[in-house]
Amino acid sequence: MANTIWQDDGDKQRVRDASDIVRIIGEVVALKPKGREYGGLCPFHDDHNPSMAVVPHKQIFHCFVCGTGGDVFTFVRKFHKMEFREALEYLAQRAGIELKPRRRETNEGGQEGISRQQIFEANAVATEFFKAIYNHPEHGRAARAVVEKRGISSEMVEKFGIGASPDRFDGLLLTIRNKQLDPRAFAEAGLLRTKIETGHMYDTFRDRLMFPITDVIGRPIAFGGRKIKEEDEPKYLNSPESRVFNKSATLFGLAQASRAIQVQRTAVITEGYTDTIACYQAGLENVIATLGTALTREHAVILRRLCDRVVLLFDGDEAGQRAADRAAEIFFSEPLDVVVATLEKVTDAKDPDELLKREGGLDLLRRAIGAGVDVLRYRFARVARTVAGGGIAVRSRAVEEEVARLAELGLSEVEPVRRRMIIRELARLADIGEETIARAIPVARGARKRPEQAIQSPAPAAESAGTPSALARLATGSLRTIEALVGCALCDPSLLGTLDRESGELLSPERFETAELRELAGVLLSMPEGGPRDLNTLLPLLTTTDSQSAATILQARTDRETGSDADRLKRHWSECLRLAHIESKRSAPAMPTGDTETLIARIAQAADRSQRHGANLKIYPKAGGR
Repeated sequence: MANTIWQDDGDKQRVRDASDIVRIIGEVVALKPKGREYGGLCPFHDDHNPSMAVVPHKQIFHCFVCGTGGDVFTFVRKFHKMEFREALEYLAQRAGIELKPRRRETNEGGQEGISRQQIFEANAVATEFFKAIYNHPEHGRAARAVVEKRGISSEMVEKFGIGASPDRFDGLLLTIRNKQLDPRAFAEAGLLRTKIETGHMYDTFRDRLMFPITDVIGRPIAFGGRKIKEEDEPKYLNSPESRVFNKSATLFGLAQASRAIQVQRTAVITEGYTDTIACYQAGLENVIATLGTALTREHAVILRRLCDRVVLLFDGDEAGQRAADRAAEIFFSEPLDVVVATLEKVTDAKDPDELLKREGGLDLLRRAIGAGVDVLRYRFARVARTVAGGGIAVRSRAVEEEVARLAELGLSEVEPVRRRMIIRELARLADIGEETIARAIPVARGARKRPEQAIQSPAPAAESAGTPSALARLATGSLRTIEALVGCALCDPSLLGTLDRESGELLSPERFETAELRELAGVLLSMPEGGPRDLNTLLPLLTTTDSQSAATILQARTDRETGSDADRLKRHWSECLRLAHIESKRSAPAMPTGDTETLIARIAQAADRSQRHGANLKIYPKAGGR
């Protein structure tokens, strides 16, 4: 693994200029044009109503609810959990820009811990190793025979990075040693295991067809290994979870299908790797798969940012029905249309892979998808089958249990039209009036708050600006006067040139409560007067994504509140400056002589008069004496 970091030497600016923030964000969030901007669901909080704006002419993004914002580097770092160097390298590679490398300084003795980036690199090395084995005339013969039997084309092998692991315990391990790589990174990635008795390492995957599992931008984060010999067990062996791989938040094939899902506004979810690949090969490119697990809340959040409709292509057996029930609960409060499609209505094929090998299979599969049933109707129909032939007591008990479960999931908070449709289905199931069902819905004790509603209270003084509630306060709560001044200066940096020495001290970093705002104020004031001080110039100088978010949201909020009007901005600046002087006088050190309570009363009276008639700063005594 390369032992290098990247020099700046203008690299940041070149990469930023070559990166279209709308395209970068649009690959993971469905964006819709709104005037000069684009809007979408914010991926940094539980957003149900689009609150993130992407501004092409400024090349920034910001969320008006949670306060996250910044430039293209900020987004890539926060969304993909990258260090700055990783984000720079990733964006440079996309833009075809060659960066200038230099040697990385390592800790003495080379005992530094394994980083996330090293785990990514270990997975990348393993991917290339498995590809080489697959293409080897002898070692890859059995794997290629399996692929040929499954009807997977060479194009799909390349598209999905399919490879093979050798039939030995040290195939990958020998490669690691020959390349003088750190085996600890491969162990953390789950590619190597250690024998407890001897302490010796050995390969996790042996004699298996290897399917790389990638994140949404195509970086290998784990592997699924399918047995080649029929007698081997288990049939599938997946990588364990790691710092880069969360099985519950990963969907196989999403990197390949993301664009088609956004274009078609629909995602089709299958139950396996080969089903997904077979669909993609047949021309259905909006197909993905879970990793042998049930759908999770994390999956639902990913999908709602990309599409409006989800098709669950499940088996019609008992396991498939349970999976559909689980999906109904997972997606219940999501703004998505979710339908269940089963093959049993159109064919006797057991899965999409088998169906697509038959003549006319694609048409039958499309018909099955088109005949999908709303997931709640599917669930209610299943309940109806279980109580069929039962008496009133059986039906009423089933409906009561269903209503109670849906109430736990937030039925009372579902939008009215959808709630009415659900009530109608339940009433039909129980053969009773809709009003009776409606009255049976328990009223939630204390309305449940979505995360974006619960994070808007002002942050305590000691809280970091980088915490969700603190950034949300900058976005939607009450700003301190000096924070409003920073917002004005970010909109029009020339305002800083109007400050005298005393006024300039109002923006001293030590006056701010959080490290992020202190850094922002310090960088803003230290930028040369003659040079550019705009947001795009400032953001690269801030060391954390939270500082960048604070800067972006303060600028966006001020711009919105002043209507992008220069005169209104200057009036706002003047008023904030006046109030900041008053507040500064209030917080001046106590007088060495005189009655403190009298002084406080005088300041309060003066502040009241200033609100009505304008400030008279002469009435405020100077600190240290009369």
